Amino acid sequence: MLPMTSILQQIQCPADLRGLSDRQIGQLAAEIRQYMIDTVSRTGGHLAPNLGVVELTIAIHLALDCPRDKVVWDVGHQSYVHKLLTGRSSVFSSLRRQGGISGFPRPEESPYDSFATGHSSTSISAALGMARARDLAGDDYTVLAVIGDGSFASGMAFEAMNDAGHADTPLIVILNDNEMSISRSVGGLAGYLGSVRANPWRRQLRSRMQQAVLSIPIIGRALRALGHSVKRSVKSLILRGMLFEELGFMYIGPIDGHNVRTVRRAIEDARQAGGPVLIHVITKKGLGYAPAEANPARFHGTGPFDIRTGDSAPDERKSFTSHFSDFMVHAGEADDRVVAITAAMADGTGLRAFSQRFPDRFFDVGIAEQHAVTMAAGLAAGGRRPVVAIYSTFLQRAYDQVLHDAAIGNLPVVFAIDRAGIVGEDGYTHQGSFDVAFMRHIPGMTVMSPKDETELYSMMQAALDSLGPCAVRYPRSAAPGAGARYPADPVEIGRAEVMRDGRHCAIFALGPMVYPALEASRILSARGVSCAVVNARFIKPLDTSILAQYASSTGMIITCEDAALPGGYGSAVLEALSQAGMADVRVVRLGIPDRFIEHGRRDDILGELGLDSRGIAASVLRALSERADAKGSGGGVHASTL
Repeated sequence: MLPMTSILQQIQCPADLRGLSDRQIGQLAAEIRQYMIDTVSRTGGHLAPNLGVVELTIAIHLALDCPRDKVVWDVGHQSYVHKLLTGRSSVFSSLRRQGGISGFPRPEESPYDSFATGHSSTSISAALGMARARDLAGDDYTVLAVIGDGSFASGMAFEAMNDAGHADTPLIVILNDNEMSISRSVGGLAGYLGSVRANPWRRQLRSRMQQAVLSIPIIGRALRALGHSVKRSVKSLILRGMLFEELGFMYIGPIDGHNVRTVRRAIEDARQAGGPVLIHVITKKGLGYAPAEANPARFHGTGPFDIRTGDSAPDERKSFTSHFSDFMVHAGEADDRVVAITAAMADGTGLRAFSQRFPDRFFDVGIAEQHAVTMAAGLAAGGRRPVVAIYSTFLQRAYDQVLHDAAIGNLPVVFAIDRAGIVGEDGYTHQGSFDVAFMRHIPGMTVMSPKDETELYSMMQAALDSLGPCAVRYPRSAAPGAGARYPADPVEIGRAEVMRDGRHCAIFALGPMVYPALEASRILSARGVSCAVVNARFIKPLDTSILAQYASSTGMIITCEDAALPGGYGSAVLEALSQAGMADVRVVRLGIPDRFIEHGRRDDILGELGLDSRGIAASVLRALSERADAKGSGGGVHASTL
């Protein structure tokens, strides 16, 4: 709770900032930092990015007139300060909790959130579209995008910059340069920004040198007559080309992103420019909280933690990600063809240990998922065994590359799809709902999902042994097994596993749904229902023999998956039964419905969706009751959904 005497308590909208003195602004910044630390220590969230943009956000809202002026936050995980300054401080304690405020910008949550974001590198494109909408309407408000140096390295950001600069559209881009994405920024652009960062005098030098050259007698007059093209040449000669200005943007910077006055003045100057402007600010991720300053990657996205030490509560059970990490080290030791690729997520995907053990076989390409997949295809074509570790929600960005570059050539690229299914507190932009639907229809693709860490090892080994593209999807949760050993016996491709036999119906459960399905069968047994449970294992290829066996013997199949129902595993089962001439078998599909799923604890969301053991059991009982009623009334039994 905020004390009644706090300055933050008095800020209900950005206009309330304008009467504050410099001393009060400093106090406000300190209060915001402490309030965020206190809140995130309980709720979890993106702490380090927000600690780094406190003064920057205050300056933006001092310089602009929001919500008339529009701010687009790239990714959006640095929007907490923005939320606190736009009337949401009183509900900030509900951050990322079910029914509470989101950890990302959401227009339906506030008119100050001008655009919904969650994935990286979209802000400049969205802002340019909004600026063009403004111009078409004959309006004059300001549109500003805030993008980090990691996101800026994405091709999409450069596409937008190129378009905006070419069109000379009035637009402000703030490049928040903290040398970090989630992990430390990598690549050529990171090096370029480092050189600019290290030479703040370059802008002044460029101006002075241009003036000196253009004032040379006779030659200077001739050069002046050549106009803009000569200026470009002079810049090229003096500074080897200023990247942003070559893209058509006026460049301001680098400036101190923690100096409110300086940033505010830069934004106000940019508003008068009449064209696209890039303001390059330098900030420190995690500023104001020593553990986050020392380890910004650890506090980029964190669960609840002890404020005094920064330590999180220990989890006695290892996650699927941790087991994947162990497997990759084992696989790398056993086979020097194994290489690992990540898109700026070495820690999040569990590849840090592999990178330390095999630095020459590890490739962090930055926030460039499309490039990651196509490069992996190239590595596979060159005889390597590439593993692309990527979150389900981010793999969406590389769909064309998966299909066109990996699958068409039938190249042995392994997709380790982390955070598949319900992710939880990060909400609808991060739920891994759609990978089953967009992977299973790709010709030649093998898609599988392990129930525990032992099966994860077996599936990863099968994928590495495969001669074509394979995907292994697993959730953001603890693995329920008792431990896995290497080497693992590869699972037989396309073979399901009968976990429990039954006469009345059969649940075909996918991956993390297997153990809740087993518990549901025990609940049903107590109600006199004999329910088989099959560990499906494979989304593609299906084990059609076991499916046909239970479809014939029970007449009712229940599919259970932590993925979107449209186009999902249940749809594959319906298709298979139809093709086999068994369309009269009752099929009940349980999974993620046809909507975007809000934020909240993973277990709570699964319970709400009926994907816990009690929900599964209730759905089975309801389906059996409906079948009994249909038979009693003389009606036929038809394939349907719940």
